[in-house]
Amino acid sequence: MLTEFFGASTLEAILLTLKLAFITSGLLLLFALPLAWFLANWQSKAKPLVMSILALPLVLPPTVLGFYLLIAFSPQSALGQGWQSLTGSNLAFSFEGLVLGSVIYSLPFALQPLYSGFSQLDNRYLDVAKTLGFSAFEAFIKIVLPLSKAPIVVALGLSFAHTIGEFGVVLMIGGNIPGETQVLSIALYEQVEALEYSSAHNLALALLIFSFVMLAALYRFNGVTRSDEAR
Repeated sequence: MLTEFFGASTLEAILLTLKLAFITSGLLLLFALPLAWFLANWQSKAKPLVMSILALPLVLPPTVLGFYLLIAFSPQSALGQGWQSLTGSNLAFSFEGLVLGSVIYSLPFALQPLYSGFSQLDNRYLDVAKTLGFSAFEAFIKIVLPLSKAPIVVALGLSFAHTIGEFGVVLMIGGNIPGETQVLSIALYEQVEALEYSSAHNLALALLIFSFVMLAALYRFNGVTRSDEAR
């Protein structure tokens, strides 16, 4: 049924995009959790500068970021050469390159909710944990994470949804290779270029519905969680 509605090539792009989104959001959560906790407790004059650098993808045109990532991933760069020596393949125009680029591009969407949630956490919980003999790591795992359920879910949902909708960055560093780097946004662009408006409409409508449902679910979850905490 899905093949009839979208077409075989589009269905392949859907599966590739979902794979990219799951991997990217999972990696981002692992990376952003300790980073957000460190930033929330870090006091330094350099903090605004560091926060600005990490938040750049929020305002930087995706093609600009994609251009510099393409240079960084090229076989002539140290990163590209290192990757090629380890794997025997190029980092640019590969699925692995898409994953790395997506992690960088979607980082603020995972980092900001976590940083905001950690910054608002009542430090009295941590003070009690210290008196009970908890190490910093134990307090983070057993106290901070359970109390930060809402920011974690929002960070995971936003990074997943943002990866689904990526275009500029993935086009620059991945190109349009079916089954390898052709994600949904690229497939939609290709359909419009080919004047296949019926197929483009089906895909665009599916993305619109997905985006709306995802955001509605996140707002609903966040609102319910805040109501429970207020009781």
